[in-house]
Amino acid sequence: MTRPLVLVVEDDTVMRRVLTVALRSNGYDVRSTDSGRGALREIETNTPDMVLLDLGLPDIDGFEVTAGIRRERELPIIVLSARDEEHHQIRAFDDGVNDYVTKPFREGELMARIRAALRRPIAISERREIRCGDVHVDVSQRRVFVGGAEVALTATEFKVLHLLAQSQGRVVTHSQILRAVWGPSQAYEVQYLRVYMRQLRQKIEEDASQPRRLLTALGVGYRLVPADGD
Repeated sequence: MTRPLVLVVEDDTVMRRVLTVALRSNGYDVRSTDSGRGALREIETNTPDMVLLDLGLPDIDGFEVTAGIRRERELPIIVLSARDEEHHQIRAFDDGVNDYVTKPFREGELMARIRAALRRPIAISERREIRCGDVHVDVSQRRVFVGGAEVALTATEFKVLHLLAQSQGRVVTHSQILRAVWGPSQAYEVQYLRVYMRQLRQKIEEDASQPRRLLTALGVGYRLVPADGD
């Protein structure tokens, strides 16, 4: 079986070596580069299955690299960065990364996030039916089922859940949801969005106070994941 190829984009020599050893010991092939332009060349010539991307690179930063990748490819991107400020994370997710891991990180957690990113189907946004664990979104009929039982959603609740289902496992930022569902003029009405999230959790969670499917990325946004055990 072909081993997934991970491109490591990291200018710190020691960190690049640590990541390479960890990835190979967990069953991945690895290519690496220490620059943003080198990353874009690698993607064109070697077509990796996913990218681990540092933001602070010596030539062009990780945000520019993300934009360059997204113009041509839909492969998963996980940011590995010492920048833990909320606005950096929001910008990265808005630009289309799949996940954001701050340094220092634990190897086990990183490998779990890599596995999750590689499982995510690229063409999911085009599906007429989307499944995320026991949540089934019938796009053509505008119906939602949880554990086989139909759940009645309002038109707006359906739009929000559909958007999250299209990006299942990946954080969708507050502004992305608000722009897509309510329009650009409502892009900063986060409190308004929280009301709908509470309503959705009351309908799709066994216990809305302890959600297992619709999770919060604190200060950033929300993501839909399979409930534990699904």
